[in-house]
Amino acid sequence: MEARRSKGSVQSRPAVLSFKERPENTKNPLQVISNLQAAMTATLIDTHAHLAIDSFAVDREEVLVRAADARVSAIICVSETLAEAEKVLSLCEKYPILKPAAGLYPEFAGLDAAEALFAFIRNSSAKLHAIGEVGLDYWLAKEDEEREVQREVLRRFIALGRKLDLPLNIHSRSAGRHVIEFLLENDARNIQLHAFDGKWSAAMPAVEAGFFFSVPPSIIYSRQKQKLVKQLPLSCLLLESDSPVLGPVPKERNEPANIVHSLQAVSDIKDIPVEEVRETVLANTLRLYPDILS
Repeated sequence: MEARRSKGSVQSRPAVLSFKERPENTKNPLQVISNLQAAMTATLIDTHAHLAIDSFAVDREEVLVRAADARVSAIICVSETLAEAEKVLSLCEKYPILKPAAGLYPEFAGLDAAEALFAFIRNSSAKLHAIGEVGLDYWLAKEDEEREVQREVLRRFIALGRKLDLPLNIHSRSAGRHVIEFLLENDARNIQLHAFDGKWSAAMPAVEAGFFFSVPPSIIYSRQKQKLVKQLPLSCLLLESDSPVLGPVPKERNEPANIVHSLQAVSDIKDIPVEEVRETVLANTLRLYPDILS
């Protein structure tokens, strides 16, 4: 989650009725999701969201209904700790629109915590769609010793991803060039670079290696994201929300439905019709996550 340090400042939507507070004759939102998914072809996939955290505790079901209304067919729910990964698996069993990923945020990437996560991933690999989010964060880690621990943990995640044939959903804040070089040096495969904050020139080796870059709704005001998307080929782009952060309105809580803003921004920046962008991005997503709609 790119703006993790400022998570407390993110403002949520006004409170809404929970399921238990709804009148009995109100449609069950989970059934609405099921009906919508059955009635439409897949259109949008959110490849990176944090929906297991407390920001969504009160109205998670409502958020998923809004996502389905926006024709979002699947949401990869990433995690940052072992406890969160366990919660993600439980939520994904309850809400089929959610697809689980297990990871360890670089801030928590000690070797002991990593070993526990590795065991969890090995035991849960049949249920997981990705390892993530994992990666390097040189904004958090200033000292060489801290950075070396992050690199060692990521090295092991890369090896585990290859062994289990699971994509890696990569965090790279203030470490874009470094993480790409590291991934290439360690023969990483099936890579999504989420909310990449580096220069487009640093991204080119990743494009040549077949890595993917996911675009959050913050692109509508981020000059860096706009410049990046302008230079990157459409064939390597995915959509993400990074909910609850990186939304279309700074400091307001983000949610998966807002990836429509990412879609429109890519269309505008690259001067390609929205439908062509949608079809290509969906095809890209299914190349990296072939079972995401199952």
